Amino acid sequence: MTSSLTPLPQSRHLATAIPGPRSQALHAERQAHVTDGFGIALPVFIDRADGGILQDVDGNRLIDFASGIAVTSIGASNPRVRERVAAQLERFTHTCFMVTEYESFTQVAMWLNEHTPGDFEKRTALFSTGAEAVENAVKIARSATGRSKVLVFDEAYHGRSLMTMAMTAKENPYRLNFGPFPTEVVRAASANPLRPAASATATTNDDGVPASGADVAAAALASVEATLAEYGAESFAAMVIEPIQGEGGFIVPAPGFLKGLREIATKHGIVLVIDEIQAGMGRTGTLFASEHEGIAGDMTLSAKALADGVPLSAVTGRADLMNAVHAGGLGGTYAGNPLACEAALAVFEAFEDGTLLANARAIEAAAREVLEPLVAETDVVAEFRGRGAMLALEFADRGTLEPRADLAKEISARCHAQGVLTLTCGTYGNVIRLLPPLVIGDELFRDGLAVLRQTIVDVAAGRDATATEAAAPALA
Repeated sequence: MTSSLTPLPQSRHLATAIPGPRSQALHAERQAHVTDGFGIALPVFIDRADGGILQDVDGNRLIDFASGIAVTSIGASNPRVRERVAAQLERFTHTCFMVTEYESFTQVAMWLNEHTPGDFEKRTALFSTGAEAVENAVKIARSATGRSKVLVFDEAYHGRSLMTMAMTAKENPYRLNFGPFPTEVVRAASANPLRPAASATATTNDDGVPASGADVAAAALASVEATLAEYGAESFAAMVIEPIQGEGGFIVPAPGFLKGLREIATKHGIVLVIDEIQAGMGRTGTLFASEHEGIAGDMTLSAKALADGVPLSAVTGRADLMNAVHAGGLGGTYAGNPLACEAALAVFEAFEDGTLLANARAIEAAAREVLEPLVAETDVVAEFRGRGAMLALEFADRGTLEPRADLAKEISARCHAQGVLTLTCGTYGNVIRLLPPLVIGDELFRDGLAVLRQTIVDVAAGRDATATEAAAPALA
């Protein structure tokens, strides 16, 4: 399908203040008709998107450091996605795979079986949302093991359904006022190198020197074993972990922690579920983030970038586990919708030549060059972390590590006003996360980085927003 639209200029441009008058009018309509239960990071209405740019209804061009929360990794208007989905629209939009079949569902499963980590025979089930993938992984693990408990971790995020809220750690906004939650979910210590869990006590040695990452991992693993012993390791069906924790703050676990979990799960016959919903599909510079750790889950979960914005999720796992469920036990009316499957096949095509993975690694290198020095140069950037195009800055007071959510919020708002879309996250709301599309151009990316860096410097120095805007690079 050939688009009649001209490509958007890949440059930042402010035609009005942000939000502009048309966005403000549309937002007022939203408030009159949409539940207040939906939050909003930036109240602008998007008219078009292309590459690393979002263009709003007022003609402002914003640099996209969000990708729809790690969804539009190959661009929000990828030509091949449009072509494949449009061709499928000509044939049919839906039949329900549980009623009559179509080939694209099997083709997506085949690709995932081949490319997800693990040197074993695999099977795949397709669904629509990440939360569905998590819940179905739990169902499959329970069916295969005959056990009921699920082990999850501090700082975890797994979704907004009742079961996945029970598995998610953050109270506000995800769990607040929504209980009671399903039982049989047990939480264990994670291995956060900057903020080791209280139960993972070995954070300093006998001389008072801060522990290494390996020490933090060892202490957390000992705490996990203690938790399993307390509740009975033989009662756990699954252990569910994000290889890089997303909403919890883009936390890369201490070295050795994930390998240790793999060993513990194997020892106790627990199904290890790797939740790659945010970190997978090339986001970290490898197809799946668990590849950085050299491990494979018994099941791997995909969603978000899997179909570049068309709702699709997947559970891919050991054939014996996946086939343990009785016929009809898995499914869903929209599960593996043919439009979404075609979009996913286009995504797979985009990864064939390795360019996108190289882009993710180049994004990390550029961001480290510009932003990592802020840890030493300011008193409020506690850590720069992440892998590939999944990066974060944590804001806290030097020495005490007192979280500074106020700074993260102010910095993000100032970036928005200058045409750079950033998101916050973290258990304390004190983290700015960077999730640019893997197709963003280097010049555009560095423009956004320059705005973010100058904003952090100005906020750390107590300068007002006017000074920040005056120091920002010129707009195209």
